[in-house]
Amino acid sequence: VQLQASGGGLVQAGGSLRLSCAASGFTFDDYIIGWFRQVPEKAREGVACFSISEGTSWYADSVKERFTLSSDNAKNTVYLQMKNLKPEDTAVYSCAAVEGYYSGGYFPTDFDVWGQGTQVTVSS
Repeated sequence: VQLQASGGGLVQAGGSLRLSCAASGFTFDDYIIGWFRQVPEKAREGVACFSISEGTSWYADSVKERFTLSSDNAKNTVYLQMKNLKPEDTAVYSCAAVEGYYSGGYFPTDFDVWGQGTQVTVSS
């Protein structure tokens, strides 16, 4: 059971990136998938999460209207589309998953499957 995050890079402020989170060994159907980000010397921050099967989601206030979650079930991959990026979005982004029902409206704290991080750097 693994997650593989990719798609990070360097982009100018106002630009866009799409991060991918590919699963192996399981399917996303019964899982809640979340994205985190972390900068040095700061706590890891929940960015967004959703349940594909429930159709429920949550976005941090700092990324609402700019970040969008989507999925490609055929590829067993979840995407985090990021647009209008700001320098304060610079961080290492990681994806995680936990099996279960998700009603939406909050960010779970019990993720137990983790992918490695991918660096996103937004220049001003």
